Amino acid sequence: MKPIKVGLLGLGTVGTGVVRIVEGHQSDLQSQVGSPIVIEKVLVKNVEKARNISVSTHKITDDAWDIIRDPEIDVIVEVMGGIETTKEYLIEALERGKHVVTANKDLMALHGPEIMAKAQEHHCDVFYEASVAGGIPIIRTLSESFSSDRILKIMGIVNGTTNFILTKMSQEGASYADVLKEAQELGYAESDPTSDVEGLDAARKMAILGTLGFRANVALEDVSVRGISQVTKDDILYAKRLGYEVKLLGIAERQDEHISLSVQPTMIRKSHPIASVNGVFNAVYVHGEAVGETMFYGAGAGELPTATSVVADLVSVVKNMKLGVNGQHCTVPYKEKKLKNDEQIAYKNFILLHVQDKAGVLARITQVFAEYEVSLASVLQQPNPDNPEAEIIIITHDASKASMDKVLKHFEELEVIRKIKSVYRVEG
Repeated sequence: MKPIKVGLLGLGTVGTGVVRIVEGHQSDLQSQVGSPIVIEKVLVKNVEKARNISVSTHKITDDAWDIIRDPEIDVIVEVMGGIETTKEYLIEALERGKHVVTANKDLMALHGPEIMAKAQEHHCDVFYEASVAGGIPIIRTLSESFSSDRILKIMGIVNGTTNFILTKMSQEGASYADVLKEAQELGYAESDPTSDVEGLDAARKMAILGTLGFRANVALEDVSVRGISQVTKDDILYAKRLGYEVKLLGIAERQDEHISLSVQPTMIRKSHPIASVNGVFNAVYVHGEAVGETMFYGAGAGELPTATSVVADLVSVVKNMKLGVNGQHCTVPYKEKKLKNDEQIAYKNFILLHVQDKAGVLARITQVFAEYEVSLASVLQQPNPDNPEAEIIIITHDASKASMDKVLKHFEELEVIRKIKSVYRVEG
């Protein structure tokens, strides 16, 4: 049996996991694909570096082109990260007839459609299951299992770092700053956590899921983004009192062929299954017109969960090679992208106001909502011994983003309102 030869770009956490699984599960893999799978060459930054996995020195190189241009290599597995240079490597690999498996969410969010078109042109496979939600098979599910359905909504916790932080704040009443420091010490957050905590990582993943779910070319700039750095433990306390948890949710919705995508801290009803997803775990909820509501849950990162998705993609490539059908499963966006405007984007809102403690204030506030045709689901005044001003909590019915922006702008000019303390989307 002729072995399938793999070039591995990157030997960090995920790359190490790929080597462990390919070498440790070789008999299982051979039984599935009918051939040995061999990691022929591995790209590293420093060939002299000591590693916690044994790889033959003759397989290691610090020159990516040594792998890309090797005619013996059938499949490129890219787990090195980066965007422009990595794109250059993968484009040339496809032009040389090599199949690609990648875990690179940044690359696929920015250049996914271009890479998929290049793969289709050269009859090659590109699989990227590990780019979103680690070990959860959500990419394959959207592109294959739901191919006959119309996806109406995708809602997910797709960043483990922020979910860890918000879970600790909810369960322990800790501050954002304290939990972020703990997350950095545990290795869940980078020394510069901006990409995670400001929602950029989640936005890239939602661009990928939106492209697949809606079959349209969703760009990163189409995703409205707000992170968790302004979430306070008081916000979470109020949410819990009202029966909600605060989660950083990516939300992609379709209505009448118009779509909207956002990433933002959201209050979600405790009865919703996503509300109970804690720690570094991920979950993706998918609502299809035919299938109804489904949810996928599991480890969103880590060496072996992510590597499992990479190797599963590798198995798919090899099976396609055996069948001679490579390049026939590339999901290239074919629908016109129609983004909702602010009048079409609508959802429930939670608003916490600090106001003057005197008669007539509530009437002034409700008058503003009426002026912009925003109806209210509930209005509460909660005592807070730490705040001498009155605190008013309002939850609206579905209201357009355009109307809510007008309400909040009006509130900024209303003398009876001391501060708009918090505003959150409400789901469930």
